Amino acid sequence: GDIVLLAKPVTLTEGDRVTLTTDVPVATDGTSKPEKLLYAVSLPPVHGQIEHINYPGVPIPTYSQLDVVAQKVSDVHDNSHGAGRESLR
Repeated sequence: GDIVLLAKPVTLTEGDRVTLTTDVPVATDGTSKPEKLLYAVSLPPVHGQIEHINYPGVPIPTYSQLDVVAQKVSDVHDNSHGAGRESLR
């Protein structure tokens, strides 16, 4: 079936970390098991990374909707000079 992804903008500046919640993002595919949905990081943030809170400093290529519900995934902005602002969309 169809997959629907709803996301709200989040803006990070140097050194910031934001924990992804079901507000940012939430997805559904019309089944009764949204916790089985997986996200793939196909284009990682330019100035940071997506990481699991249990493994800080280690970028992750995938995470599940269950990880988002449990607030175990963060977008971390690195401290690179001149990075400016970056938005996770």
